[in-house]
Amino acid sequence: MAKVDPFTRENIAQGLIAAAEEMFLTWGRTSQSTIIYEVLDYACGLTDARGNLIAQANGVTGFLGAITYSVISTLEKFGPENLKPGDIILTNDPFTGSGTHLCDVSAVLPIFYGGELVAFAASKGHWNEIGGKNLGSWSTNATEIYQEGLQFPVIKIYEEGKLNEAVRDMIAANCRTPDMTLGDLYAQTASLRIAERRVLELFDKYGKDAVMESIQTLLENGRKLALKELAKMPKGTFEAESFIDANANGLGDVYIKAKVTITDDSFLIDLTESGDQIAAPINCTKFGAYSAGRIIYHALLNPDAEPNEGFYSPLKVMVREGSIFAAVRPAPVSTNWEALSHITDLVAKALAPVIPERITAGHFLSIIGTILAGIEDGTGQPFVLCEPHAGGWGAGYNKDGENGLVAIADGETFMIPVEVAEYKYPIMVEQYAFNLNTGAGKYRGGCGLIRDYRLLNSNGELTTIVSRHRIPPWGFAGGKDGSPNVVEIHPADGSGPIIGATFSNYPMRKGDLVRFISGCGGGYGDPLERPVEKVWQDVKDQLITIETAAREYGVIIDPVTLEVDREKTEKLRIEMSRQN
Repeated sequence: MAKVDPFTRENIAQGLIAAAEEMFLTWGRTSQSTIIYEVLDYACGLTDARGNLIAQANGVTGFLGAITYSVISTLEKFGPENLKPGDIILTNDPFTGSGTHLCDVSAVLPIFYGGELVAFAASKGHWNEIGGKNLGSWSTNATEIYQEGLQFPVIKIYEEGKLNEAVRDMIAANCRTPDMTLGDLYAQTASLRIAERRVLELFDKYGKDAVMESIQTLLENGRKLALKELAKMPKGTFEAESFIDANANGLGDVYIKAKVTITDDSFLIDLTESGDQIAAPINCTKFGAYSAGRIIYHALLNPDAEPNEGFYSPLKVMVREGSIFAAVRPAPVSTNWEALSHITDLVAKALAPVIPERITAGHFLSIIGTILAGIEDGTGQPFVLCEPHAGGWGAGYNKDGENGLVAIADGETFMIPVEVAEYKYPIMVEQYAFNLNTGAGKYRGGCGLIRDYRLLNSNGELTTIVSRHRIPPWGFAGGKDGSPNVVEIHPADGSGPIIGATFSNYPMRKGDLVRFISGCGGGYGDPLERPVEKVWQDVKDQLITIETAAREYGVIIDPVTLEVDREKTEKLRIEMSRQN
């Protein structure tokens, strides 16, 4: 085999990445669901013929690696010999490789060149409706997976290019919004064919040998980069523990623990001491845990690295079957992101003392997944608003926390814009503001958000869940804790409010308002070390109150002139320092 020169090899590698990104853009532009084309709750990528990830385009970081496992589950079921050009396989089974919950459907297309299987195009994204007991399909009070929607056990939706109409009809018959769901299916599968076309163009242009060698080199370079970054990391075993406090199905907090062991050639996350799975949907499967490991590993080692199997090869995630992080069938998993997200936080918290320059204090963490749904008065048809929420991130060793940013497991996703939400659904967004209860510190935690939805329809139902409801985001190095996530329902009759962390198909009536208050990030460093001028500027920018400036930072500001009283400030800071 002729050796490929480095310029050609790089062109091929970038061509594979471009194919994944074009697949991503194609699906987003042709989808019918706001959860896809506005929120970007999906991911697309390519693997080699063995299922090794070679390129990925992400909206949701929680899908890092899920593409790998979806392809591997396809190979395990069919084997290369039973896959043909034009086949497209569907899987959403969390227990055999799809990895998250039933709404997240993976589609896999084998790519053949000269009759040989050379690669796979794969994608994974949230279908807004896939059956189950609740509008929007995922629920917060499920006790088994059979309540959560249709399951696709690694099945062919297209066979040699021909649509399996029986499967299509089964999907349509079991979804409350069949046109939208099938529209998402067609958009997703069409985007796979775009990627296939682009990959085959690379094979035609450079030849099979050159492309295959370039893929192998890409994976080898990914591993070399990972080992280079591991060499910079502290060596040893580091631990952190916490609780998932969503109180799902009234079952209380779930104990969780991570041990992180770093060596010259491995990054091991041991989750085996965490609590057992529960009869509530906050469990994740082992594949969800593997994806969570990739999220935080990638962020800590080198966030600019291209995702591929070589880069992830030093990572190992250990789980215990039957635990909250490795649930087994028929455990419910429809709000699996609560467990998945906490894995990333445990690893960050364990390593924060030894690599403080790479880690921020705790953030609001929970996706605050939300469904506001009902039967629309004018049309008699179901509507399903489904979205995550953004919140406050923790401060770092040299920066304030980010305001109003989506949680770590949601990556590059978005909330639905106010104008789109009001146009598409019978609601009014009455407030969209910062939550100012940030964690104080030398560097201040980021602000969470407050978002109010007023229902304009005669009927509706709310499904949502938050963790970090009682246990706030952690402060670090002397910084104060942030504030928790809260959901409030304000009935139109003036009663209430009803305050909680978990609501499942909670009935709402016209004029009722639901308020989402996302938590604020933890602070970093002693608040008394924050320069007076920065505290004063925060007050002027209305990011903290005058009272907070005095109570947390020891800075006295005149409420009329908004000028700092230097003498009183100096005295108060000395007094507060002595008390600490």
